[in-house]
Amino acid sequence: MNPKLLIVGLLMAVMTVYDLMTPAAGSFRTPELAKIMFWHTPSAFISTWFLLHAAYLGLRYFLGRDLKWDVRNGAAIELGALFGVITMATGILFSQVQWGEWWSRDPRQTSFLMVLFLFALGISLRFGFNDDKKRASVSAAYSLLAVLPALFLIFVFPHLPQVERLSLHPSNTIVQDKLDPAYKLGLYGTLTCLALVVGQVYSMRVRGGLLALRLEERHGLDKADSGSPTPTGVVRPVGVAEER
Repeated sequence: MNPKLLIVGLLMAVMTVYDLMTPAAGSFRTPELAKIMFWHTPSAFISTWFLLHAAYLGLRYFLGRDLKWDVRNGAAIELGALFGVITMATGILFSQVQWGEWWSRDPRQTSFLMVLFLFALGISLRFGFNDDKKRASVSAAYSLLAVLPALFLIFVFPHLPQVERLSLHPSNTIVQDKLDPAYKLGLYGTLTCLALVVGQVYSMRVRGGLLALRLEERHGLDKADSGSPTPTGVVRPVGVAEER
């Protein structure tokens, strides 16, 4: 087992125990379940980071047309989508616990669902092409184009005055540093440990993808070599003496 992954996994386990031991938040409808935020918010941060990272990797692919950047781009989209799903799932659970409905029609819930659809479309596009270079070009272009509406949905739309009035989310709790110190440690500690774990998983995913790419390229070269005709050289006429 990867030693680094083992270490960060142990740190994550310690942080999870701390989260579970954190006192209940009295201001919540179900105080004991306020700890959902320890996973909901970090998952949203990580999903957003992978969204930005995928756009950067798409740009790097266009600058060099090297398929190794496409391998990284694919891994970023997959992990971004995974943590988008975790964000949405924990958000729906939070909605039920705090507001009494699985889907409260909160504008921020809806906007992040649209971000999740953007991730899903990015994954679907990657499965739609068999040619590596065509898939890489389309995926890189999509990553660059999708980042703009996604950033609007994540950072701009939720903070529009008319949206903030309708939203049930506590928009300024983190920004204005209103978190209880125990919850602040739980939130940022979980984010740090989770980011370390995800970083290791991302590296493993990329290494596996690069190895598969090298094997595919080697197989292609071997196939081309075996299918090439054997050179026959030049045949020159040779004079033969007549028999008497």
